[in-house]
Amino acid sequence: MRLWVDKIASATRNVPLRRDVRVGSDIVAQAGYLVAGTVRGEKSVYNQLEDLHGRMVTLHDGDVIVGVLGHRNALHGYSGHVPDAIRPGDVLQLLNLGGVIGRCTSQNPDVGRPFDVEILGAVLVFPEFESRAGTPAHIGMNAIRYDGNGVPDVPIVYVAGTCMSSGKTSAACRLIRQLALRNVSIGACKLTGVSLRRDTLQMLDYGARCAASFTDAGIATTSAGHSVPVARGIMQHLVREGAGVIVAELGDGILGEYGVQDILADAPLVSRSAALVLCANDPVGAWGAQRVLEQEYGLKITVVSGPTTDNDVGVRYVREKLGLAAINARTHGRELGDLVASVLDPRAAATPPATSPALIPSEPRG
Repeated sequence: MRLWVDKIASATRNVPLRRDVRVGSDIVAQAGYLVAGTVRGEKSVYNQLEDLHGRMVTLHDGDVIVGVLGHRNALHGYSGHVPDAIRPGDVLQLLNLGGVIGRCTSQNPDVGRPFDVEILGAVLVFPEFESRAGTPAHIGMNAIRYDGNGVPDVPIVYVAGTCMSSGKTSAACRLIRQLALRNVSIGACKLTGVSLRRDTLQMLDYGARCAASFTDAGIATTSAGHSVPVARGIMQHLVREGAGVIVAELGDGILGEYGVQDILADAPLVSRSAALVLCANDPVGAWGAQRVLEQEYGLKITVVSGPTTDNDVGVRYVREKLGLAAINARTHGRELGDLVASVLDPRAAATPPATSPALIPSEPRG
C-alpha cells in the first residue's frame, strides 16, 4: 500500500524517507522497526511530535505519521512496551515526543492520556536496485557502527541525574559552551534514554563540534544489556569526528531503567572519567545519589548542579553537609566551566575563556 504521510518523527532519521511511503501488512513487532499509523483524537498537552529537523509540530486527529516501535519507562511521562504481535488496525500509543510507539501501560497525570495511533502497516524500504520486494525499515540502517570493544583515550565528563528533568541537558550545554570558549574540541552525546533529537541539537548550538545519541547508533530506547556497547561505539565515533574531550549526558536517573547503571559499572568507560557532574532535584536526591555512586560504584561526584542549587538553601546543604561543590549551571555557568576545566587541565583554572559567552536563551531542563 502506498501512503502520503503528514509527519515523520525524528526517531526515524537514520532511514531516508519521503512523505510518499510504502507500507506492508507484515509488521515485525520489535523495537526499532518503523511503522505508519493514524493519530486518533485531539490533545491540548503533550500534543506535539519532533520532526526530522528537530522542530516540534502539533498533531491533529487523522494525521498519518511514521514512528518507531519501542518501550518507555518514564516517571514523569508514559510507560509502555512493544506488544508481542502487531497487525494493521491495532491501536497503540505515542509514548514520547520523538515518535516512539508502543502499548502504554501507565501514565503520569501531568501529561494525560497519550495519543492513540491506529497502525496502518510496516514502513518498507527497497535496498535492492530495481527490486519490488520491500524490506521492513529499521533505525539500525545507516546507524553508527560499534563492536563494543575499547574506549577512546580521551577525557570524558559525565553528566548524570537523580531523575529525568533534573537539569542534565542544561548543565551539559553550559559546560560545552565554556569549554568551547577555551578552544576545546568537544564531542557531545546522550548515551541513555528515549529517542529525542532536541538534546543533541542544543549541544551543537552551545558549541560542540559533533554530537550523537543512541538513536544515531540504531536504538530507539536504551536498556540494560546494550547501553555499554552503544556508549563505547558513540564515543569512538565522536573521536573519529575530531573530539578531544567528550561531554556525555546519561539520560533519566542513576536508578532508572535505561541502562545507566551498566555504564556506571563499566570499568573501561569510567576509567576515562575526568569529572562527574550530578544534577539533583532536591537535597535528599543529592544525599542519596552521593551514597549510591560512592558505595555501589566507587565514584566521586565532582560537582552538584540542578534544581537543588537554585538558591542558597540547597547550595549550603550540599557544601556543608555533603562536602561537595555546588554550582547552578543556569546562573553560574562560567563558574561551573571553570571548575570542570581545572579538573581537565589544572592550568586552565587561571585561564579565562577567550571571549565572553553570548547570552543564550534558557531552555527547559534536560
